[in-house]
Order: sequence, then structure tokens, then C-alpha cells
Amino acid sequence: MIRALLISLLLLMQIPSPAPQVRNDSTVIPSEAKESFDMDEYLYGHVLDSYEWHITTIGGKPVSIPLPVIVRSRTTGWHAFSSHHLEEGPYEGFCLVHDPESHKDRVMEQTAEGLVRPLDISITKNVAGLMFNSLVLVLLVLLGVRWYRKHDATEEAPGGFAGLLEMLVMMVEDDIIKPCIGQDYKRYSPYLLTAFFFIFVNNLLGIVPFFPGGANITGNIAVTFLMAVFTFLAVNLFGNRHYYKDIFWPDVPMFLKAFPLMPLIEIIGVFTKPFSLMVRLFANILAGHMMILGVVSVVFLTAELGAAMNAGLSVIAVLFGVFMDVLELLVAFLQAYIFTMLSSVFIGLSRQHPEHEKE
Repeated sequence: MIRALLISLLLLMQIPSPAPQVRNDSTVIPSEAKESFDMDEYLYGHVLDSYEWHITTIGGKPVSIPLPVIVRSRTTGWHAFSSHHLEEGPYEGFCLVHDPESHKDRVMEQTAEGLVRPLDISITKNVAGLMFNSLVLVLLVLLGVRWYRKHDATEEAPGGFAGLLEMLVMMVEDDIIKPCIGQDYKRYSPYLLTAFFFIFVNNLLGIVPFFPGGANITGNIAVTFLMAVFTFLAVNLFGNRHYYKDIFWPDVPMFLKAFPLMPLIEIIGVFTKPFSLMVRLFANILAGHMMILGVVSVVFLTAELGAAMNAGLSVIAVLFGVFMDVLELLVAFLQAYIFTMLSSVFIGLSRQHPEHEKE
């Protein structure tokens, strides 16, 4: 309830800041302020990446933290400056362009040929959020390790936060990793445990409505793509010979081997498995954020319908927002659990042994 009220209060203070537009002569001008509520900018502005970390708007002025812009020009080399310089117009030959179709802001270089996209490795909101969330995860793990350094775990059971952390680690290892992978599960436990806690912490901090939370990390397909690549490498680099035999020479009738239908299906499956991991995590987290924002937006969309209608629907929106927040807490844990479980299953399939070898 407190979180839903905080979201409503914070968003009531916010006015969508006008995005810069570009004329044909490549000069940047601020767009005109919109009187009506812009639903697209409201939704995409909260879930997409940006070059600044917007906190709130006070008195019509946005309060945000500028982030470092690091770009490489084709002619003048590397440039590093604060994103604050791009708010007033071009800076060092670069400008900020808003794409109305993708609702993204992009740093573009102004050249004689027109606007050109430079090599961009800027620390954007998602990158800064990823760094902060990773630091939080490391600190939480070190707090748990601190107890084991001062106590003998064979004689005393941990309590408090260390006990909670041990419970989660044992649950993931004993209920997911060990049954799915088998005898050499300890080889993959460090990666799978890291993936579980990384996703879980990022999911939880992603639904915090105020700074430094709220960054849509696991709802960014670039992050989920890289995690799926890690699972793909763990499966295919360390798979045994029986795994590759089942792909290229499966135990099927010979006429299916003469026409390589089954090997073709298996090869496609090698890539569709990590693809499903990527899309499942990305789509579920992004959809959850969009649903919560959509519920809260009822407060703004009904503002022109009168005080009574707006107040009644706002109460319903807040109550439904509480339900969505509780559901998001479940989804935050469930998506970390599912990603770890499916990764363990895929790794376990690459480590299978024939029954006669097990005997």
C-alpha cells in the first residue's frame, strides 16, 4: 500500500519533459509543451533507457541526475561530457535526437553529410542502475560471508540475514541445480547461483518507485540477451560427446538420417532454447512494469472527467496497483527461479550419459 501511494504521489509531481526535436538544418529545438496527457511518453519514458536519471518534477522543472556521455566521432575521436550539456542544444558537434517511433533518445553527430550515429558507450540510466544493483548484490553476499568467517557453521546455524541467504542458496542448489544437472552439478553452481541472485535483486530494485531504484534492467533485452548467451556457452562449450551425438547422429530410423531432418531440428533447438530464456525474462518484466504504470496512469487520464470521477477511479487504481505490486514481488522471484531452472535443465541435457554407462 505504501509503495502504491508513493508511486501515485511521485507521478503526480511529474510532468512529461518535452523531448528535443531536430529541424532539417540539424539544429535542435525544444518541442512545444503538450497540454494533454501523453500516454506514450509516460509509459516509454519510464521503461526505456535514457542519458539522464529522471527523479521527479518540481514546479515544472525536471529534477534529474545527468550521466556521462562517452562517444567516438569518426573525425575527432573520443568525447566524454555530461548529458546536461545536450539539454540546451548541440555540444562539441553532438546533439540529442528523439525518435518518435521507438520513443528513444539517441546521441547523433552533426557532420557535413548530416546526422551520423557515433560509436556510443555512454553510461546511461540502465548501465548506472546495473552497476548499482550489482554493487548491492556483492554487498549482500559479503554480509552473509561475514557471519561464516566469525562462526563455525558445523556447530552453529546462522540466523537473521545470513540464515535467509543460506536458505535461498540451499533451495536453489538442492531443488534446482542438483536434480537437473546430476553428479557434476558443483561445476555449474557458481554461475547458476549468480544468475538467480542477479535476476532476483534486479527484479526487486526495478519495482522500487524512487531513486536509486526503478531502473528497468531485466526488462532490457540487451541484458537478458547476454545472460542467455552465458547459458548458451555453458551448454555448448561443456557438453559431452553424447550431447553432440544426439544432435548430429540421433538414435532415429535411418531414413530420417538420410534426409537430415532430425539433425536440422536439433540444431535449431540449440539456438531456440537460449532465445526462449531471453524473451521470457524480458517480456515478463517489461509487461509487469507497463501494467503497473498503466494502472497508475488512470489518475491522469481521468483528470478531465471531473473531481468525483477522478477521485473514484483514482482509489480503484491505487487498490489495483497494490494488487499488481504484490504480484510483481511474486514475479520477481518466479522469473529468477524459472531462468535458473531452465538453464539447469539445458545444461543437464548436455551432460547426460547413456543408461548402460551409469550402470
